[in-house]
Amino acid sequence: MTAVNDVTASAHALGASRTFWELIERRAALTPDRPVLLQEDRSLTFGELRDRAERVAAGLYGMGVRAGSVVAWQLPTRLETALLSFALTRLGAVQSPVIPFYRDREVRFALRESGAAFFAVPGVRRGFDHTAMAERIAAELDDPPQIFEAYDVLPDGDPAVLPPPPEPASGEEVRWIYWTSGTTSDPKGVLHTDRSLIAGGSCLAHALKLLPDDVGSMAFPYAHVAGPDYTVMLLLYGFPAVMFEQFALPDALAEYRRHGVTVAGGSTAFYAMFLAEQRRAPDRPLIPTLRLLAGGGAPKPPEVYHAVVREMGVQLTHGYGMTEVPMITMGAPDDTTENLALTEGRPPEGMEIRITDEHGEPLPYGSEGEVRLRGEAVCRGYLDAGASAAAFDAEGFLITGDLGRLRESGHLTLTGRLKDIIIRKGENISAKEIEDLLHTHPAVADAAVIGLPDAERGERVCAVVEQPPGAPPLTLAGLSAHLREAGLSVHKVPEQLEVLDALPRNETLRKVLKYRLRERFGG
Repeated sequence: MTAVNDVTASAHALGASRTFWELIERRAALTPDRPVLLQEDRSLTFGELRDRAERVAAGLYGMGVRAGSVVAWQLPTRLETALLSFALTRLGAVQSPVIPFYRDREVRFALRESGAAFFAVPGVRRGFDHTAMAERIAAELDDPPQIFEAYDVLPDGDPAVLPPPPEPASGEEVRWIYWTSGTTSDPKGVLHTDRSLIAGGSCLAHALKLLPDDVGSMAFPYAHVAGPDYTVMLLLYGFPAVMFEQFALPDALAEYRRHGVTVAGGSTAFYAMFLAEQRRAPDRPLIPTLRLLAGGGAPKPPEVYHAVVREMGVQLTHGYGMTEVPMITMGAPDDTTENLALTEGRPPEGMEIRITDEHGEPLPYGSEGEVRLRGEAVCRGYLDAGASAAAFDAEGFLITGDLGRLRESGHLTLTGRLKDIIIRKGENISAKEIEDLLHTHPAVADAAVIGLPDAERGERVCAVVEQPPGAPPLTLAGLSAHLREAGLSVHKVPEQLEVLDALPRNETLRKVLKYRLRERFGG
């Protein structure tokens, strides 16, 4: 127990770092020879990450990158991407990561709104020419960025030319611009500081109680806000993670097994994928070293938790986060089964969660209302001043648009989104409540519930489901009987059933894109 306490104490001390560069220097001084990033047959130690990032920083400095320069990068999950990102933190540049599968509209918007002076791209990747797209967009901008490729080869130089690292006066300078997914409108540029991202990563790290002999995994885009979130955890606790440039099962299983991954996950969709693979060979562990699935990004149906524990023989902890607040709450492996199945965990010290009514007035424990947040991990607003003003209430709480209930223990249960409430004949219906019950049906692999326009009811309830291989065809009557038997009120039972081979998802944390379902079935 003493060794565990020593690791935790050291991690808490490192978490007081004010900048990312201060954090990597302190970790590299403690454990320079321990691995931090693994990819196929390549690896970086903490010391190599620091030293090579300084050389890349010197190369960038020679290109004209300075403290405060805005550098956009659209790069996949690779060792080189992590090196470039840390090099930019060494210089004190402002980073604007762009998800690799974004195309002209989103990339043009991000470059224009951020005022990026430099733009790093991977060249031709997976059949798409990112350099050509960047040049095409640059020709349309009044102040185009300098474009450079950074896939296999990175800028390089002598660290002796570098000025001292930016003074970590507070870590409160905006150094990151992340982009919300602009599925129905232009994305929003979310402003983060080093301290806000370190605070978010610290929440994840301390909740999971990981140790130096653990091996994690990054199966999501490093350009997502989960990238620094996860990297902070590695730096605090001194263990490595396997990076996947392109994640797919079962292909990725060989790398999980090769590196002895102990902690995997990403989001609810990832849990479902691991479960599906486990069910192909139920008599042997999918990944023999795996002991924990962990993630967030989308609500977790309780049945998914129970299925993972029952069928995979590992623990599952789930959390709650968003681009604006990368980690809000997180489940802990030693929490109760009830809390792990039915809640998103608890917030760390310093994160205030308030449940409010429609007027922003606080509600008592156990009441359902809108989730509002205040704390160090909360973003500093948006690039658009109007969006920032609308996002925070008079007391400085971020207005999330999520609905939930808070227990006296601090555990938070999400119950849906304000925009995901179906109003049928004047009655509010939570889509999430129905989705959780749909996941208990053996012929349902995944489900999304949406409201569709209806002349008589205002909105009608439509269930859209995926079925597991070999499952018997679903009927609306059979599904309705299952939901009624599970205790769902009659007025919430779906009036429409649609079965798809695959629900439409984004490519970051594989969230279901409900707007596409509404477009498809709302006619």
